Amino acid sequence: MGALEGRAAVVTGGSRGIGRAIVERLARDGAVNAKSAFLTVRHAARHMRDHGRIVNISTLNTFRTAPGIAPYVISKGAIEQLTAVAAPELGARGITVNTVSPGATDTDLLRGTNSEEALRSAAGVTPLGRLGQPADVADVVAFLTGPDGRWLTGQNIRATGGLT
Repeated sequence: MGALEGRAAVVTGGSRGIGRAIVERLARDGAVNAKSAFLTVRHAARHMRDHGRIVNISTLNTFRTAPGIAPYVISKGAIEQLTAVAAPELGARGITVNTVSPGATDTDLLRGTNSEEALRSAAGVTPLGRLGQPADVADVVAFLTGPDGRWLTGQNIRATGGLT
């Protein structure tokens, strides 16, 4: 058990540099991802109008994992289960709850943690033959949050370019 097991931490600017190092350290110590998502969804549900939309973000790594990322994958798996539980709980109010699980998406994080060869390989095994773009994932989220997404709830949309 880590020194922060069962405790929550909020780190702003945690996607790279110092912030990322802080997130990684606190996660190793047992704090961040699943609990903050739970608290955020709970708060949103209490204050959200009926027929609202909640979209959680997970990762393809919960079903196509790799060594060395267990804390990350575990926390994202918890977010997927949160979606599965929250969808029926909030459905009576017309609130939809879904997860989007992006595949290899061309971000600073992906480029900072992978070689050019690994990036080419990821694009090569994706049926659409390229890395995803942040806008590709944003379009999926926009669909889920818009009127055309009204009949989808409790789903994990794997936005992977066909990889899974």
